[in-house]
Amino acid sequence: MALINKIRERSGIAVAVIAIALILFIVGGDLFYGSGGRGGLFGGNSNKIGEIAGTSIDAQAFQAKLDVARANYEQQAGRALQEQEVQQLRNQVWEQMIFDIAYKEEFEKLGLKVTPDELREMIQGTKNLSPMIKQQFTDPQTGQYDRNRHIEFINAAAGNQLPAPQKMAWDQIKESAIQQRLLEKYNALLSTSTFVTTAEAKKEYEGQVTKADAKYLYVPYFSVNDTTIKVTDSQLSDYLSKHKAEYQGYDSRSFDYVVYQVAPTKEDSAALYDDIKSFAKGLAAATDPQAYASANSEVRVPYERPASQLSNDLKAALATAIPGAVIGPFKEGNVYSIHRFEGTTTDTTFTTRASHILIRSDKNAPDSVKALARKQAQDILDQVKQGADFETLARTNSQDGSAQQGGDLGFFTKGTMVKPFNDAVFGMSGAGLVPNLVETEFGYHIIKVTEPKSNIKYKVASISRELQASESTRNAIYQKAEGLRSSVDSDKEFEEAVKKDGKLVMLKADRVFPDAASFNTIQNAREVVLWAFNDDTKVGSVSNRVFEVGDNFIVAAVRAKSDKDNPKVDDFRDALTAKVRNEVKGEQILKKLGGASGTLEQIAEKYGAGAIIEAANEISFATGILTTPGVDPIAVGKIFSLAAGKRSKPFVGENGVFIVETTSITNAPAIADYSQYKAQVLQRSGGFGASYLANQAIRDNAKIKDNRAKFF
Repeated sequence: MALINKIRERSGIAVAVIAIALILFIVGGDLFYGSGGRGGLFGGNSNKIGEIAGTSIDAQAFQAKLDVARANYEQQAGRALQEQEVQQLRNQVWEQMIFDIAYKEEFEKLGLKVTPDELREMIQGTKNLSPMIKQQFTDPQTGQYDRNRHIEFINAAAGNQLPAPQKMAWDQIKESAIQQRLLEKYNALLSTSTFVTTAEAKKEYEGQVTKADAKYLYVPYFSVNDTTIKVTDSQLSDYLSKHKAEYQGYDSRSFDYVVYQVAPTKEDSAALYDDIKSFAKGLAAATDPQAYASANSEVRVPYERPASQLSNDLKAALATAIPGAVIGPFKEGNVYSIHRFEGTTTDTTFTTRASHILIRSDKNAPDSVKALARKQAQDILDQVKQGADFETLARTNSQDGSAQQGGDLGFFTKGTMVKPFNDAVFGMSGAGLVPNLVETEFGYHIIKVTEPKSNIKYKVASISRELQASESTRNAIYQKAEGLRSSVDSDKEFEEAVKKDGKLVMLKADRVFPDAASFNTIQNAREVVLWAFNDDTKVGSVSNRVFEVGDNFIVAAVRAKSDKDNPKVDDFRDALTAKVRNEVKGEQILKKLGGASGTLEQIAEKYGAGAIIEAANEISFATGILTTPGVDPIAVGKIFSLAAGKRSKPFVGENGVFIVETTSITNAPAIADYSQYKAQVLQRSGGFGASYLANQAIRDNAKIKDNRAKFF
């Protein structure tokens, strides 16, 4: 059954790849941002996780599907899933439900299906074998498909010889292959049904080839100071109501929060130090120091270690220590360590440490280039010999990634480096500068051995303990956080309380989306986000508990929210303000231009500061870009709408107010073959574009409501 085991090992990977491929094909905005509709959750059905094409999705039903998928995945992977992987699996299960409910119905209407004969060929045939199935029986090392192994497995599956987990995985792979085939048929149908007319191709051709020359007066919006324009909420509301299609609502929460960081106190440090000293006594008296250290250390390290694996403090102490001596304690970061030295042994391999300065010179470079590189390297070597600082020269001259570390390459064993470098370093009897340049395939090296070669291993029994906040310290910090939380009833009171405490800092998380797992620098904070989006959490609410996120306690208060189904001005205030301000500027500029007459230069002079006169030569309708205004389709469209020699009235464009004069139009010459332009239009509107639009239409028609973020 070796083959079955092989399938077991690889089927989980395949299922993940298949799922990702399906998601990429049918992906829409709902996958990343969710529909977020209120649905039944806000209507009183607290167990409704969403809705797809009128079908209510029960949270328990969704969880049951997720549990099956998770159990199968973990069976294949041989380990428990991490939280990020669980989240990905939730998305896969949700997308599968969208496919089952919304897509299958569409496929049935179109008559798309996979027949039994077609499925047989997909699963075990030779002419039209599914790539997903073929992948299962392809050696990842050689890339060769093994037909015999494939048939052996098919026979085992047909004879019910597969264990339940493998059978489940195999059924999933087959189902995914069927889905992929249906999607391929659907995509092919859409691609072949997309047609570009000759009239469309001709319009594309003329838009690219017809050229215009123009002269224009331009008064940019930025010429009017923003501070002179007052925008009211009423104006913003009016603009939003007239442009709803441009501003799609979204679900989010904004909240203020305070972080109480859990950090060890002086008392915790003193307690750990006392523990380490007691372990030192035990280690000194232990008949089996290695076993004693292993039983009491929180950090596992090898008993026999080369110098490269020892801290500087420990190496210095070992230089004069005798076997049986207890050394330490030493502190590295938050870790305290005590050691018992048990003597030395020798390794078969030598280790050393070195730094270098590399002046690159390709081995195939001309002799003149090599000579220049060698001269530069020799000059640096001479400076080092005269007392210049090696690390400084490495940082300023070395053409290797180690330059940032002053040329330090760390510890390495004999045979690790290229031969000339290796021979030079391990040929040294001690530490110091290698007296001559060393040439390798990479160029010229100036080398300094910083730790002499050694094959000595130190037998050291080590006990290491990490300094952490004690339970009493955590409790004390928690009580401070709880004291703040319980003393306030609203976001305003919360803000005032934080201001009164000089040790606290109020932080802000703005526009956090429902599926967020973090905000600002706070990671793995899903619990806080779930609270913020809970139905009972209103704007102004203070968290109903203190959140423990890693080594932090967090108290939060919701400051604002946005609703997908009810967009408000505050959701887009900055963008709306810019738009309304420009509208007001446009009206002011138009009024100031008045009944413009005379030449453009005369009109500009009359207008005053801010008016610009420019020319546009040989611009096309398709890709017209003006000098100062840049991309302004309204202005370009106006240029091509005028006959040669005609001038427009003042009008508002995208970036300012214009008066344009079209000086000449060079029409595109007639051609007989528009196939090139048909292909361009098809590429833009057909193929994947048509598939994406059709898939988006299916999703829009399904009216997907995704409330998963309120449950997970």
